[in-house]
Amino acid sequence: MAEVAVNMVLEKLISFLNEEMQLLRDFHTEVADIKFELEFLSSFLRDADARAATEDSDEGVKTWVKHIREAAYGIEDVIDEYMLYVAKHRDQHVREIGNKRRRLNINFTEREGSSRGHVDPRAGLHFVESDALVGVESSRDELVGRLNGGESMRTVISLVGMGGLGKTTLAKKIYDDVKDHFDCYAWVTVSQSYDTVERLRSMIRRFHESKKELPPDGINDVMDAEELINKSRDYLQYKRYVVVFDDVWHGEFWRIIQSALPENNNKSRIIITTRCMRVQEFCKQTCLVHVHKLQHLSLEMAQELLCRAAFRFDQQKECPDNLKSLSFEIARKCDGLPLAIVAIGGLLSTKGKDVFEWKRLCEDLSKELKSNPHLAHVQTILSFSYHDLPHYLKSCFLYVGVFPCNHHIRVKKLIRLWIAEGLVKENQEMTLEETAIAYLTGLINRSLVQVEWSDSTGRARSCRAHDLIHDVLLSKLEELNLIQSSEASSNDAARYIWIDKNRACDLSRRNGNFQTHSLIIFKLQQLHEPLFERLSSNFELLRELDFENAPFEYLPEEVGNLWHLRYLSLRDSKIKILPKSIGKLHNLLTLDLKGSLVIEIPDEVRGLCNLQYLRAYSVDYHNDYNFDTDQGVRINGSVIGSLESLEKLYYVDYQSQNGEHFGRELRRLTRLRKLGITNLKSDYGEALCGAIKQMHHLHALRISAVNEDEVLQLESMSPPSSLHRLRLHGRLMKLPGWISELENLVKISLHWSRISDDSLKILGDLPKLLELWLFEGYNGVELHFERGKFQKLKFLELRCLFKLEKLVIDRGSLPCLETLGIGPSPLLQEVPSNIGNLECLKNLAFHDMPEEFAKKMLPSEGPDYWKVEEIPNVCFRFETQGMHCQAFKLADFRLQEYLCQTTSSL
Repeated sequence: MAEVAVNMVLEKLISFLNEEMQLLRDFHTEVADIKFELEFLSSFLRDADARAATEDSDEGVKTWVKHIREAAYGIEDVIDEYMLYVAKHRDQHVREIGNKRRRLNINFTEREGSSRGHVDPRAGLHFVESDALVGVESSRDELVGRLNGGESMRTVISLVGMGGLGKTTLAKKIYDDVKDHFDCYAWVTVSQSYDTVERLRSMIRRFHESKKELPPDGINDVMDAEELINKSRDYLQYKRYVVVFDDVWHGEFWRIIQSALPENNNKSRIIITTRCMRVQEFCKQTCLVHVHKLQHLSLEMAQELLCRAAFRFDQQKECPDNLKSLSFEIARKCDGLPLAIVAIGGLLSTKGKDVFEWKRLCEDLSKELKSNPHLAHVQTILSFSYHDLPHYLKSCFLYVGVFPCNHHIRVKKLIRLWIAEGLVKENQEMTLEETAIAYLTGLINRSLVQVEWSDSTGRARSCRAHDLIHDVLLSKLEELNLIQSSEASSNDAARYIWIDKNRACDLSRRNGNFQTHSLIIFKLQQLHEPLFERLSSNFELLRELDFENAPFEYLPEEVGNLWHLRYLSLRDSKIKILPKSIGKLHNLLTLDLKGSLVIEIPDEVRGLCNLQYLRAYSVDYHNDYNFDTDQGVRINGSVIGSLESLEKLYYVDYQSQNGEHFGRELRRLTRLRKLGITNLKSDYGEALCGAIKQMHHLHALRISAVNEDEVLQLESMSPPSSLHRLRLHGRLMKLPGWISELENLVKISLHWSRISDDSLKILGDLPKLLELWLFEGYNGVELHFERGKFQKLKFLELRCLFKLEKLVIDRGSLPCLETLGIGPSPLLQEVPSNIGNLECLKNLAFHDMPEEFAKKMLPSEGPDYWKVEEIPNVCFRFETQGMHCQAFKLADFRLQEYLCQTTSSL
């Protein structure tokens, strides 16, 4: 049925495109019809792609699906060109696809031989010698303790991490260590395509085998799921059991299997290995769960494991000195992944101690992982996670591979690019950005994307794909003809092009019409002017244009010809003026000007009726202690009111406006989630407060006065309860009363506000506050954190409190604090003795504190060292005359040298 339906769709598409594409009648109806057919074809592809991804699928299937996909991309391009009123005949040869299917003898309805000789490449992973285990000793001891002791109730131990981290290996080790302490035990491999009934049978058989008993009669073919569950419960009712479910992909498996495992308060234990964090959420509904997240090996441990594998047959079993640097470089490229380290070490064991062979493998490691049969299972195992993704997440995950290997991707940038590319589907209950964040969370929970940095409120701020996962993505992108790097030959059909270093000249010399949607530039050293001309004439379908850090000073008028453009970033470029033609970009969703030299937005932007995200301000990175480190852009008040689709706007220079008129125009931006205002005068506070009353979805708000002595008149403000983040720059006569009502506030920054002790008490009662900045925000001599205050706070910065002489922290205050920053506070004589009350404190940083203050904490001679010696990370930061920051950890011998040099120079 599937092939008939597809052929009908293809025939209909050919007829429709050939007859109707040259006729521009009934424009909107025709586009809707094409989109409907494209959606039908895409629905088919979701199933066909999954079939083609299996190892045992016929090559003919893969080839036909590839042609179907190319046809779908071609049709999408036709829609874009059609909407651009370009009456071009685009014969994508879709008629030939059906004939190719017949010539390749493809039949989806016949699945004979689909399981022929297929062997799971993960088979045998739990049969690993002890020498191959590195860096798991502490984890193993902790987990064995949990299995043997702890609560009497049934407990799940969930081992979570990306493929290849050693979950199965660790599970097998602890299972072998403890199984004889239980009445019965079982190991069950689940995998992606599991049969629940068969897994139940397997579990029951293993339990009986552990007791050297025969399995019950009828278990092999007679009993259904309900009968097997009852049989298992009866057998285990009074026993202390342990069972391992290895390689669990979906929480639905636990929903059924847990019914067969009775809660008998007998210290029974279940071990689950999984790549997906969501599995544990299912378990928590019915069971006590302990989650153990496996970490990547450090470089030292990775090198040790590599050498163990490479020299396992060597009598000395040691890496010779002439190979040590190469062994570290190979280990670094494995990025802490034990699966790859062991596999590559095994291959190196066949090379002996030949430096040339080791160097060749090191230089061609990515190529070897793709082509060497000894390493093929590494990418196969890593690919399982990609193939298990739902279709909508596959496209988003593939886009991560567009960025260079080991590149830290800003989360906000990634999700805006996803949205611009059309990878995020509309949801009536969430904005596109909220939906995109949910997509990213799904990839993180599946251990496919790693969070490189998250803020104190738990938000992921930068991420990346593991180096070897990136290789998988790049292979898939190349297979699908979606990407072209600047080093590759010309590929007109590539959806995504990235250019690095000084290779833009290659692109500027090419002719022809490109089907490119994304053009992303990295670390470009020189820009050739013909590139701009090429963009408007040969890249008509361009949707995303990322010129971040690009070395050019103007943007030509031709950019306005990119009608489909949805994302434009000039971040940290030297652009000073935007061309008036930017108003022609009616489809633009994101305009990022942060760090550029643009100080005024032209009135023509009123034409950007779909603009959602406008980020435009300059930053002075050289002096953190200046009041006006961030400067907003000037924009006409009547223009801002026309951008009613805006969800994020920061920062706007309020001083340049007619305050009352600008406030009235701001009222029209009712969809705003984030707003930043700079250079606000006291007289205009009332108008701004009135505008904010209309912003019922506001999540983040920053308001900065025109200078540090200007009073912020914000008492009449009535922000929505949805406000999560608040930053105020300027004097406050008193803390506005409405702040105490912000029950969802997680972060507040007060700069030059000079609040009182009573105001501090109000902040201490905010129930969800996680981060607090006081930057010249307190004017007292003694700062007292009282018992019972700031119960959830994790991050506290006490910066530039120049009158502060004493800091007091009561026991029971700040119980969750993890990070504390202090300074400069030249009158503060010593770190408080009761800082030891902060039991969760991990990071303590002192900024530009007096040398004598720092010397008191030196490990060798400091009388105050005992106060901080239990804190894991204590550091000192000093600004030098050249505006460079020098940072020293407390145990760093260079700290004492620096302090001595500074003292002698004085």
